[in-house]
Amino acid sequence: MTHLRSLISTLALAMCLLTTTFAMAGNTPGLSKVELRPGWRMADGTHMAALHIVLEPGWKTYWRAPGDVGIPPQFSWDGSENIQAVSANWPTPVVFFEQGMRSVGYTSEVVIPLHMTAQSSGAAMHLQGALQIGLCKDICIPANLAFNAVLPADVTRPDPVIAAAMTNRPYSAREAGVLGVTCSIEAATDGGLVLHAKINMPSAGGIEYVVVEAGNPRLWVAEPDSHRDGMTLHASTRLMHVDGRSFVLDRSTLRFTVIGESRAVDILGCAS
Repeated sequence: MTHLRSLISTLALAMCLLTTTFAMAGNTPGLSKVELRPGWRMADGTHMAALHIVLEPGWKTYWRAPGDVGIPPQFSWDGSENIQAVSANWPTPVVFFEQGMRSVGYTSEVVIPLHMTAQSSGAAMHLQGALQIGLCKDICIPANLAFNAVLPADVTRPDPVIAAAMTNRPYSAREAGVLGVTCSIEAATDGGLVLHAKINMPSAGGIEYVVVEAGNPRLWVAEPDSHRDGMTLHASTRLMHVDGRSFVLDRSTLRFTVIGESRAVDILGCAS
């Protein structure tokens, strides 16, 4: 009976994956393949799965902070069962330019690990949701990807494709030798705020691009101007509320990602 239940779960999972892959990639320009990799149950009871997106030649998609012309990705987990929380772990992106403006994202393909916490760690999880992403070549289009799969609790062997994507992540501030980050804030003459950040860290290699996230989806952040002076990377940007309202900027929620030729670095918060 246990073997029969396991076989049924495996067949159900395979059917979900085949249906999802066909439905998501079949009629969407720019997509060659989309697959929900079911992953494995970890020793602490959480589950690691991943969304694997393969693009057609010449197409791009975007990172969580896409830049001036990109479409920000948005996940929805409505309909999931036995899942308390889901965290998307975005691999290190690349910087590219479109129409003279900077974007941040991926070419060719991307594997996005999904780390899930169960409400009941010993039971199967039912992952149901959607991802809206932007796809660009000569034009940019939004794509809505739906996925639906059962993630069994008895699979504990790691998926090497997902494991590789987990290692392809930005360094933490500690790993990269960041010694400190300070920020000064001033009012912009035509509204919003101007942020000046000083990041004391070794070079990430070559040209270093800085991405600033405000930690508030209602705040728009301009592409920063940046330059290096010895051990200090300087970045300045402008922030505005999308509705034109006044706002208070919380330094602890600011997130700086430095993307260089050798590595990317993820830095949370800054001091005054």
